[in-house]
Amino acid sequence: MNLGLIAGNGRFPFLLLDAARAEGHTVVVAAIKEETDPEMDGRAATDSGITVHWHSLGELSLLIETFQKAGVTKAVMAGQVKHKQIFSSIRPDWRLAKLLMNLRTRSTDALLGAVAKVLADEGIELINSTSFLEPLLAVRGVLTKRPPDDEEQKNIGYGLGVANALAAYDIGQTVVVAAQACLAVEAMEGTDAAIERAGRMMRSFEIGASTLERRLTVVKVAKPHQDMRFDVPVVGISTLEVMIRAGATCISVEAGRTLLFDRELLVARANDAGMTIVATPR
Repeated sequence: MNLGLIAGNGRFPFLLLDAARAEGHTVVVAAIKEETDPEMDGRAATDSGITVHWHSLGELSLLIETFQKAGVTKAVMAGQVKHKQIFSSIRPDWRLAKLLMNLRTRSTDALLGAVAKVLADEGIELINSTSFLEPLLAVRGVLTKRPPDDEEQKNIGYGLGVANALAAYDIGQTVVVAAQACLAVEAMEGTDAAIERAGRMMRSFEIGASTLERRLTVVKVAKPHQDMRFDVPVVGISTLEVMIRAGATCISVEAGRTLLFDRELLVARANDAGMTIVATPR
């Protein structure tokens, strides 16, 4: 099967590419100029089963044409495409412009769901972004040597309520909590930027003048009706490093609906830093 891969940023596209190739699929990569790592060309240069076509984020018609010419009938989205890119200086082609004009809201689900429908109308089925990567989904329980302490557990309980309400509106999936107070919620800027913002806020408080416990807890959830074709929660080593710099000591993710990249490295780094990672059920 010729599998189409719409590649965003980060390691996700490369992990999916490896898994798909291991199962013998030929992969046609639609790389996004504004997002995809240029290393994608290097991968194609060493593997004849990979072809890469570079498109601007606004070139929906060209994307469809590329897949149709390659005989692609199934495709997968992997890697973040920053939502704010839609409001930047990209120039949408006529098909994307029409899609944007017909949206009632420009939430992630509305936008990507509309793209998925356009692809389906052209004979290209968008499949789950966790396809080929189900072993990377978080398993329920404490993943690190240290479990959450009482304070972190309270933060998780409070944060889950806030994060689930936030996710229900398709605004973001992450909140950052200290002493059962919400310091930051994720919106269009993304998870790492929200964590960095909470860290800056905490550092701005004068030592001894703040009533907040100075350790941060990060809570990340899937949406109540998560469409596994896109925007699945992901945690990797880069997010963990951002947490360490921000002063976060705990992260809670949703079991079965969060991808953990480089899990052994992730857990080892968390253990070295005295942090805790826990996967909770919905």
